[in-house]
Amino acid sequence: MSTATSFDFKSWLRSHPNPKMRNLFVFLKKVRAAGLPTPRFYNKLAYRLVTLLRMGVETTSRLLIYTPAFKGRVEACGHSLYLYSGLPLVTGPLAITLGNECRISGHTTFSARTAPHPDPSIQPTLKVGSNVDIGWQVSIAVAGLVDIQDNVRIAGRCQLFGYSGHPLNASERALGAPDEDHRIGNIVLEKDVWLATGVTVQPGVTIGQGTIVAAGSVVTHNLPANVIAAGSPAKVVKQIQQ
Repeated sequence: MSTATSFDFKSWLRSHPNPKMRNLFVFLKKVRAAGLPTPRFYNKLAYRLVTLLRMGVETTSRLLIYTPAFKGRVEACGHSLYLYSGLPLVTGPLAITLGNECRISGHTTFSARTAPHPDPSIQPTLKVGSNVDIGWQVSIAVAGLVDIQDNVRIAGRCQLFGYSGHPLNASERALGAPDEDHRIGNIVLEKDVWLATGVTVQPGVTIGQGTIVAAGSVVTHNLPANVIAAGSPAKVVKQIQQ
């Protein structure tokens, strides 16, 4: 029975003029919601068994499928790459290099600008240093270069936009034209930078070593080293004592 057919039947039963049919609907709803009175030791055992099986499947998939597949897509990869939750999506002519001990969520998107770069010798490149964390649902869009240096932490739902993907002119946008060349730019996250949840970094931005950007901020211009920045646009709110 399809979902639509099941819904129609439930609606028919629930609004039937015969009270017995409506009571039948109530009874069937209680049956559906009923649960077995299982003892607590059984509940714990079932939870541990399901967790163990899930971890086994995830670990096997990571070691034998996702990690080798991702290594087959990158140009260079250091040791101890840890992918979790699947395989990152990579689109466009993007060259990727990874350092050692990188941890990357499978719910991550890496994309390259498909329109030709103003400098024909430049290929879109994502350069990731060592001991870098790239969290859940991060998007990194590369026009020329995105350079993520050692010990950087990028929390979930951050977005690094080296290009916008669409032109400002509505008519050109409707025709599927690429974004304008003057609106693209490189992005550099120097060593020890930490982007908190939901940070957006726009083209042409360099964030200095050790700087922390607060959750939800939009970085539109360069930030110096060893500061805390917050807001939209992000501004320095505090110095970090070294």
